[in-house]
Amino acid sequence: MPLPDRSALDLLSGDAQTFHHKVWASRVHVHHTDPTELVGLLSLQDVDRLLTSSALRTPALRLAQDGSVIPPSRFTRHATMSGTAVTGLVDGRKVLDLFDGGATVVLQGLHRYHPPLTRLVRRLELELGHPCQANAYLTPPGAQGFARHSDSHDVFVFQTHGHKQWEVVEPDSSGFPDGPAREVLLEPGLSMYLPTGTPHAARSQEVTSLHVTLGINRVSLRELLRSLATRALADERYDVPLPSGWVDDPSLLAAALGEPLAALADSLAALDTTAVADARADAFLSDRSPVLDGGLVDRVALSALSDDTRVERRPTAACVLRPGPERLTVHLGDRSLRMPLRLTPVMEHVRDTPAFAVADLEPWLDASSRLVVVRRLVREGLLRIVP
Repeated sequence: MPLPDRSALDLLSGDAQTFHHKVWASRVHVHHTDPTELVGLLSLQDVDRLLTSSALRTPALRLAQDGSVIPPSRFTRHATMSGTAVTGLVDGRKVLDLFDGGATVVLQGLHRYHPPLTRLVRRLELELGHPCQANAYLTPPGAQGFARHSDSHDVFVFQTHGHKQWEVVEPDSSGFPDGPAREVLLEPGLSMYLPTGTPHAARSQEVTSLHVTLGINRVSLRELLRSLATRALADERYDVPLPSGWVDDPSLLAAALGEPLAALADSLAALDTTAVADARADAFLSDRSPVLDGGLVDRVALSALSDDTRVERRPTAACVLRPGPERLTVHLGDRSLRMPLRLTPVMEHVRDTPAFAVADLEPWLDASSRLVVVRRLVREGLLRIVP
């Protein structure tokens, strides 16, 4: 099922702006929406196919029961491919038997191989500016996969089959998670956001439960400041050893610290915060792993590209334009392109138009040039050819 044509935060929280300004990293938030929009992202049938008709390998899948992780040897097998041993293959029959016995099935890293969640996670990453991931939990009736715990990252959770009773400990007025336990019945059409460190536990009821957890690996100011300080400390002036004899006379070290500390403070104070933020954004927009579903079909179809060919923006790609003094930089999410500045209006059209015919670029490019540009953008993964 394609992701609805709206922001991931609107889908998961109800209103992206409210989430950014009033919810993010501060409080639990519950949102009700159309069940079909969430169920279509990972159905019970999807999980059935992954478990029984694909070649999943650990650690893409793990199992847990009564708060403990089940050893992979109990649900994996070995095989050979062209004479080469393949280990860690998930044995669908063993997984189903353990599930029947009360084990929770955990599908890990679904954003890497399940396209609907890949699209959702990519959109969520771009809206938040933090790396995200997707796991799913299939729990048999009346079972609890994990005891009460807290995660080291923020999460969105939403139900796609059955329902599950959650116990969530909300922060008190001081921000510490010591408030009263809140009972939330998670069912299709309901999503819930939990900030880092929120204690929670979940138990399925009288039916099988399937829910998706979107983990948000948020980057802190401490991490950014540490990287800036590390860069400043690369200056060779800081290679000077501590003074000899400082253990017996700590005042020697105290005196030696004054000038380097002042120099470090000056180096950090001199940083252009706008340039730091721009560089951080550029790095984020160019180092995500590539998502090129349909890329082979597109490459084959390029030989027949013409003015009548329709193309569309690949939903997993970013298209952020950074005009410079001499070149236009186009960030695609997994890489960056350097293009002539004269192509800026062309790329603005590509950015702002979800789908168009090659001939629509005629205001800016002649027939030969527009074919060249579109071919490149297809090869780079920004555009795909509409069948």
